[in-house]
Amino acid sequence: MFNHHDITRNAFMLKGPLAQHGYDWWWHSFTAQDAETGEDKPFFVEFFICNPALAEDAPVLGQLPENKAAGKRPSYLMVKAGCWGTEHVQLHRFFSLKNVRLHGEAPYEIEAEDCFASETVLKGSILIAPEEAAAHPEWMCDAGTLSWDLSIDKQIAFNVGYGASKPMRGAEAFQMYWHAEGMKSAFSGTVTLNGRRYTVTPEKSFGYADKNWGRDFTSPWVWLSSNCLVSKTTGKRLENSVFDIGGGRPKVFFVPLDRRLLGVMYYEGREFDFNFSHLWLNVKTEFSFEEREDVVVWHVRQENREAAMETEIFCNKSEMLLVNYESPDGMKRHNRLFNGGTGYGTVRLYEKKDGALVLLDEIEATHIGCEYGEYDGEE
Repeated sequence: MFNHHDITRNAFMLKGPLAQHGYDWWWHSFTAQDAETGEDKPFFVEFFICNPALAEDAPVLGQLPENKAAGKRPSYLMVKAGCWGTEHVQLHRFFSLKNVRLHGEAPYEIEAEDCFASETVLKGSILIAPEEAAAHPEWMCDAGTLSWDLSIDKQIAFNVGYGASKPMRGAEAFQMYWHAEGMKSAFSGTVTLNGRRYTVTPEKSFGYADKNWGRDFTSPWVWLSSNCLVSKTTGKRLENSVFDIGGGRPKVFFVPLDRRLLGVMYYEGREFDFNFSHLWLNVKTEFSFEEREDVVVWHVRQENREAAMETEIFCNKSEMLLVNYESPDGMKRHNRLFNGGTGYGTVRLYEKKDGALVLLDEIEATHIGCEYGEYDGEE
């Protein structure tokens, strides 16, 4: 069921109480190739809206000391874009929500000056001078120049089911909701980073697009996904496959569920669902995260009534960002949120036959989007 697309879940969600205490973001990540050398470079673009009911004529930045002193909560559209790799960068551009055109129903559209996001198109630019970044720590970003002009073909969705359905959204049951309308997406177009041009082609973009919204984030925060997969059994690329794992410690009606993940493997047209909210599947999940000197490591083991999946992912710390967000209440609790796009590792997929696990395939995964963080002082 989770391959069912549902663009209504990609609509703007900050209505009712969430309008003054909520965030909504549309995330996109993909790989481009250097126009001169052909070398891979992974990029991300995100449109993040916070507390629209609190909009003022200028963006309200929650980390600005005078706003903290006045008890002002953040309110803005933040266009966040950047890249991973040894020369990584995250750039933020802020707009007052009074100056944003928002088509709130499905299919969604967001437009502010030259920045535009929809189900199929992504355009924009950010220019941050070094002296500006240094003078404005409340921007929470680096310096650099990035522009993009992209089209998106969202091919396979991960629909988490009832947990993000209209009744649960209406009840504001969860602190953080998730929907991956394009967990396997083909991007095409161009990106220019600090004057250097990159081309994006569908077959080499290994693209991903999802959405989170709610009152607050989760801790721990886990995300792992890739559709650049090669079968170690046959040696062939899996053209119609993708995995996606996310979650951490979701809160339902303010009560934390201990260390739960939502996961899926779409394997050459077959669906393997490891979604804890689907009680009939009897999903069991174990996961760990380890920070070593040079790399970070995720281990995830998921099992349901019919299958099991073991995932081991690595990412070089030198190629990752510590990604920055502030919560709708103005606090910045995630200060070591590792975020990368060059993860690599192995996925072992098993089927259960007569009570025993039988290896269906061992899969080499690269171009993995990956994330892990815990709130300061927790765990």
